[in-house]
Amino acid sequence: MQGAEIAVRRLLAQRLFGDPFSSPLDVVRWLNAVQSQDYAGAKWALAQRTAGATESDLDRLFDEGAILRTHVMRPTWHFVLPDDIRWLLELTSPRLLASLAGRHRQLELDEQTRARALDLFAESLSDGNLLTRPELGEVLAAGGISPEGQRLPHLLLAAEALGVITSGPRKGKQFTYALLAERAPAARRLDREEALAELTTRYYRSHGPAQVQDFAWWSALTVAEIRRGLALAGSSLEHEEIDGKDYWFDPASVAAARLPLVAHLLPNFDELTVGYRDRAALLPAEVTFDPTFFAYYRESAPQGGILSNVVTVGGTVRGSWRRTLSAGVVAVEVRLLGALQPAELGAVGRAADQLGHFLDRRADLRVF
Repeated sequence: MQGAEIAVRRLLAQRLFGDPFSSPLDVVRWLNAVQSQDYAGAKWALAQRTAGATESDLDRLFDEGAILRTHVMRPTWHFVLPDDIRWLLELTSPRLLASLAGRHRQLELDEQTRARALDLFAESLSDGNLLTRPELGEVLAAGGISPEGQRLPHLLLAAEALGVITSGPRKGKQFTYALLAERAPAARRLDREEALAELTTRYYRSHGPAQVQDFAWWSALTVAEIRRGLALAGSSLEHEEIDGKDYWFDPASVAAARLPLVAHLLPNFDELTVGYRDRAALLPAEVTFDPTFFAYYRESAPQGGILSNVVTVGGTVRGSWRRTLSAGVVAVEVRLLGALQPAELGAVGRAADQLGHFLDRRADLRVF
């Protein structure tokens, strides 16, 4: 298996190629968790793996609570299913909260203050009540806790990580919070070994071939925990050394003998980009990667640009893109790292048409 094949195998594992899922719920279940601090982008990520899904479909599922959005694993939002939310939180939240301890001290959020805030949140959201972030800030203030600056976001994050609150339906364009116990009353609970085995198996099946460092980045688990998870997974995962690096993947997966030409307009933080620490397989050997093309460029970590809206062809990054919405039209502007062949441009055009279907608009593609 070479670098180009790794890219193709990941497209297949992530269902960006091959048979799409019939429901966005199946996508979230397969990927286990989908980074979603950009709500619009995360919906598009699910739609690209689902047959015929539209933005209105995703909004409906979210508002109904079929898909939840909470802080889990890393200090950012993820889409998760109600069935998985409890065991995921219980497995990964201890390290997440420990990583924020220093910031909590800076914000003067001691254990007593955090416990009081969680009680206030629970009381105000009981019996199906739904409140927005500003409204929960008012609840804190009325209870004698200042919500100023970053205090409110960190107290909300702690309440999510500890399984007290989660996402509720939207009020117009505003997001609300609800009690997790009421939003996901039948959520599964697993003991730690069961949870380690499940998360490990599901990550490598849906993201493989991937390395230990990739899973550590994605899950925030320790290397020791991951080694234990791999041992628990046993023969359900296959191991292969490639260029001196160890990869794990689903032994049932079979790489396509020849990948039909496929392009994607991936949203920022798509699982194909954010799901790995080592992103070398995303870089085509024949194209010079210029990180300044991308919105999330950072000089200290130039590959961070890959976490932006990227155009991929055959699973490798070939440019950036952005969208502009108007009445009945989505203008898609693509900026290329290097020239594409006519057939590749045609594949990008088909990807833009898929975006248009998702948004119920005509796609107007412009390539620069």
